[in-house]
Amino acid sequence: MTQVTKPRELSSPERLQAFTDAVVAIALTLLILPLMESVGELADHDGTTAEWLSEEQYALLGFVLSFVLIAVFWMHHHRLFKKVRHVDSGLLWLTVAWMFTIVVMPVATSLSTQMKSDWAQPLVYIGTLFATSLMLLLARVYLRSHPDLHDMDAAEMTSGIRAGAIVSGLFLAALVIALALPNAGNLPLLLMLLSEPLQRLANRRDRRTLPQR
Repeated sequence: MTQVTKPRELSSPERLQAFTDAVVAIALTLLILPLMESVGELADHDGTTAEWLSEEQYALLGFVLSFVLIAVFWMHHHRLFKKVRHVDSGLLWLTVAWMFTIVVMPVATSLSTQMKSDWAQPLVYIGTLFATSLMLLLARVYLRSHPDLHDMDAAEMTSGIRAGAIVSGLFLAALVIALALPNAGNLPLLLMLLSEPLQRLANRRDRRTLPQR
């Protein structure tokens, strides 16, 4: 008699999602620490709020950008795991890798806003963003090959993978441009504005290719 092998569940999706929520919350909190330190340093020299805003304007922009990007990554990860019903070792390690890239973001942000500009800054900052998006894309690809782990239908899975591929591709393109043009800094990240239009274009093309009933 043939036995059906069930995936070995190492952690419930709810417990893993709670863990990722905590990691993201800590990463978001760590983003603000350099700014808190700069407030204390300026206060010791009788500085003013206006001086602090002027001196830390780039650090503030970096904080806001990284905060928003991490929040967006978290939302996509949260939506994905709403459909996950089981967690095996492969999905667990992909999630751990995703969390690693999230934890690195505060360091990458500080390097890009507080250090002297050099060619390595976009490599670390944009490279970390690319790695984060890639880990989430690989998780979707893994789930597609393991249908017993989730409740997503084929269309939803295909749409998610395509969206993830577009985001990862844009981050990779931004990284290549930043390395080719070191003086551009993080400006190549403006390519991410193309994400939504490209996804809409892909969805429109799919609707056109669907057989008419």
